[in-house]
Amino acid sequence: MPSLPSPAQPATITIAPLEVRSASLAEQAYERLRTLILDRRIHAGAPLQEGRLADELGISRTPMREALVRLAGEGLLVRRDARSYAVRALGTKEYFDCMRAREVIECEAIALAATRIEPAELDRLQAEIDALNVGEHDEIEHWHFDDRFHAFIATGSGNVVFPRLVEELRVNARLFRLHSPLHRQRENHDEHGDILAALRTRDPEKAREAMRAHLRSLQDDVKRALID
Repeated sequence: MPSLPSPAQPATITIAPLEVRSASLAEQAYERLRTLILDRRIHAGAPLQEGRLADELGISRTPMREALVRLAGEGLLVRRDARSYAVRALGTKEYFDCMRAREVIECEAIALAATRIEPAELDRLQAEIDALNVGEHDEIEHWHFDDRFHAFIATGSGNVVFPRLVEELRVNARLFRLHSPLHRQRENHDEHGDILAALRTRDPEKAREAMRAHLRSLQDDVKRALID
């Protein structure tokens, strides 16, 4: 089991009660907590107490427990004791292992997608990049665009397994404390633009190289942060 920091107090977050919908309460609790974790509103190592979360969401402990067990099964949480969990903290080695795996899968995915993606779809993504270059945008907006960008390419490959693998690896990388798009947003936008330009050529090898350069740039950025 990964080692955990030991903060003295439980995570201080405010969660609005769940609404009654067709989805089960356990499913709604799972979706709410997963979003909070991936948006980094709950930090790695902060305790999540089953009873307290159930009270905040206005649900019983049973659906809350189901949601927490599911998140633990996905590797987002680790158990601290009988009634609490914590967001898993990703170690440096696992982060770079995830990035190397992403490089293998996403470079193959984009090579397959290069002749399948339509120019209008590339125009839409470029418009989103241009919009993010104007004004102030928080980290969550950049995360969500980054998710859409990489998921779009993985789906465009035509391989039905690639999108699921890419999402899983991206989720793991999100848990690493030094992995953030905000302090390198200009570099991210430029590299995403290079990927779109390569896709416009419909040349699989150019697309592959643009994706590889982007993923290695992310890793180089983290290496510099570790040295500093």
